[in-house]
Amino acid sequence: MDSIDESTPLASQLANETRRREKLSGTSLPKPDNTRYLTVSNQKGGVGKTTTTVNIAAALAKAGMNVLVVDIDPQGNASTALGIEHHAEVDSIYDVLINDVPLSEVLAPCPQFPNLLVAPATIHLAGAEIELVSLVAREQRLRRALDQYAKSLEEDGAERLDYVFIDCPPSLGLLTVNAFVAAQEVLIPIQCEYYALEGLSQLLSNIELIQKHLNSDLVVSTILLTMYDGRTNLASQVADEVREHFPRQVLGALIPRSVRISEAPSYQQTVVTYDPSSTGALSYLEAAAEIAERGRDGS
Repeated sequence: MDSIDESTPLASQLANETRRREKLSGTSLPKPDNTRYLTVSNQKGGVGKTTTTVNIAAALAKAGMNVLVVDIDPQGNASTALGIEHHAEVDSIYDVLINDVPLSEVLAPCPQFPNLLVAPATIHLAGAEIELVSLVAREQRLRRALDQYAKSLEEDGAERLDYVFIDCPPSLGLLTVNAFVAAQEVLIPIQCEYYALEGLSQLLSNIELIQKHLNSDLVVSTILLTMYDGRTNLASQVADEVREHFPRQVLGALIPRSVRISEAPSYQQTVVTYDPSSTGALSYLEAAAEIAERGRDGS
């Protein structure tokens, strides 16, 4: 291969992206030995939580994994980004949590990836917090539904899921508690901006409570730095600070601040399919590969 001129900042950036793409193209991602269940959470809004959920899921589906996204955020943004209908009349995760409808009956495939299934959210979820209060085993309902679905796949001789991602609201109510109880891992997106760590200590305290009382298997396995702007010293400082506090959990991949990432949901797509050649798509593909290669224990 001919050497690439890196004498200007733009040329250097292009050369770096070319190397990154070549590295990815030669990578075959390992399938996990068992289904990995990850809740994507951050109580601070606007950190790229839903964007991270759908793009990591799409990147893994693109790599051949069987993936399920469970959207339990009443806003339904994950459902929108994955091209799934989620108006009030659609059977949704609400029906699973409140009315004991089997999970298999509400699933819809992502148009771009038939191996990426979605349990959509509808506006009915907005009232689910109140309705859950009076239900038996209210914190366990999502976990039970996922366990029953996994069992039905096994009984039918179907391929098991490789990854389940749960996109929850930016708050700690019963929906989020259900997500934590159903998961084995927590993926926390953190924006590379001032106040990035705001609320993180509270989130970690809440996770400790869940570990102590409801789900002792839960671990914070992954932290992903998002909205990174390499032109600012602040972004680098925040990234360094997060890496210092959580050296084992932080991925090497950085998600850049990107117009293409922001645009994709308005076309009911992830950036992985909306603009595959973009830096944003490349970064999410790298993050997904890292998650697959690291495994649950972050090693």
